[in-house]
Amino acid sequence: MDQYRWPQPGGEKPAWVDKASSIIERYGNYAYLGAAVVALLLWLATGFYIVSPGEQGVVRTFGRHSATTDPGLNYRIPWPIQTVDVVNVASIRRTEIGFRTTTGRPVAMLEESLMLTKDENIVDVQVLIQYRVKDPAAYLFGVQRPDDVLASAAEVALRSSVGRMRIDDVITERRAEVQSETQLFLERLLDSYGTGILVTDVRLQVADAPQQVRDAFHEVVRAREDRERLVNEAQAYMEDILPRARGVSRQIQEESIAYREERVRRARGEASRFSQVLEEYRRAPDVTRERMYIESLEEILAKPGKVLMSQGADGGSVLPFLPLRGMQTLSGSSRSEAGGSKSIQDPADAARHDAATRTPLQPPTTPQRPR
Repeated sequence: MDQYRWPQPGGEKPAWVDKASSIIERYGNYAYLGAAVVALLLWLATGFYIVSPGEQGVVRTFGRHSATTDPGLNYRIPWPIQTVDVVNVASIRRTEIGFRTTTGRPVAMLEESLMLTKDENIVDVQVLIQYRVKDPAAYLFGVQRPDDVLASAAEVALRSSVGRMRIDDVITERRAEVQSETQLFLERLLDSYGTGILVTDVRLQVADAPQQVRDAFHEVVRAREDRERLVNEAQAYMEDILPRARGVSRQIQEESIAYREERVRRARGEASRFSQVLEEYRRAPDVTRERMYIESLEEILAKPGKVLMSQGADGGSVLPFLPLRGMQTLSGSSRSEAGGSKSIQDPADAARHDAATRTPLQPPTTPQRPR
């Protein structure tokens, strides 16, 4: 056992031991005081610490929270009087409800994801919660294992939101409402617990029927979507055809009113004209009869294309007649279609052309009115 004793009997002492002994012998108690001062300064120097950006320091004095420091160089009374815990308050953390991500793939946790809806159906819901620390002191000292408290509170909030809705609403129409209600309820629970956690986002990863009946639910959803589509198409057709039918009906009514007004006014005009002619006929029957006869002939003879030819002096021989006017019209239209003819622009040329193509006729005699 002698080899473990220091200094060993008969051995040489280290040089620093001799030097320290000489200093103590020389200065006496001042040497002890200087050593104590140096030790005190070194102990006080251990109180400096640095808080990085995005973090906050929680200072504890004899175990009780006494201050919260901001990023930068800070100082505390060294241990064991004060200690500091640095908490990252800027990073976004996440927790998973209804599944766990292992090796990059989500694995369903059926004991968390299967929930009961308002219409007594079971739905598979998986949610991703994103959060950050807003109060580091409450996060450290408010509750034990705040991350586990967050997961439990999130499951409670999610089951509460899903339990107030039908399964069809959770799967299709009201997914966003499930997310918003779950986030609001979760924030109230965490604030009441004093966890110091701020929920930034709640996202539904899966909201579907259980795997065993998922195909049947999808068929029902597709049928409902087809029904909604057909109803919308019928509504659109109705909105298109009804205004059109109303417009056609209104048009027919307006046309019938216009036709009625036209016929009534025309009948009144004809009646007034007949009354005026009758009045004139009563005053001068011969003149009125002659005028009516001439007007009738003008109206009749103006419609057909006729040529009146008188008898010649040679006892009734008919001058050969060639319908050059009609042939001229036909030939002119043919030339205009072919593009080879040129229209007559000079009035003198037009007169000469008309004189050359005009058929010589005897001046017609005035027809005699039969008596």
